[in-house]
Amino acid sequence: MFTSKTTVRVRYSETDKMGVVYHGNYAQYLEIGRTDALRQIGLTYKSFEDNGIMMPVLSLNCKYLKSAYYDDELTIVTMLKVMPKVRIHFYFEIYNQQNELLTKAEVELVNVDMKTNKLTMAPMVLIEALKPFFEI
Repeated sequence: MFTSKTTVRVRYSETDKMGVVYHGNYAQYLEIGRTDALRQIGLTYKSFEDNGIMMPVLSLNCKYLKSAYYDDELTIVTMLKVMPKVRIHFYFEIYNQQNELLTKAEVELVNVDMKTNKLTMAPMVLIEALKPFFEI
């Protein structure tokens, strides 16, 4: 299993009048977690796109357990529990600075060949980068 952590600080513009993070902003936090996770293994979405692969989101599911507030420092834990194939399934947990679990989420992406606009297997560069985390 591959796990990465990244932190973000809640900005004022991400909150409602009560200082609570607006639920729609969690999609951005999950994107930050995904892109940071890929960077930690030396990859970027841009590198995939430059090689003809795009990875659109197929589904996003969030369970909000507790509120996040303005100026909280959030830790986004991003996990890949299975090796990607055509689909890439990311799992997330978001914690506040007191290490309280605030949100659990899942995001599923698919690999699409940009020339044919058809589903394709995960790029070998991604598989190779993840192999050390899945080998026994």
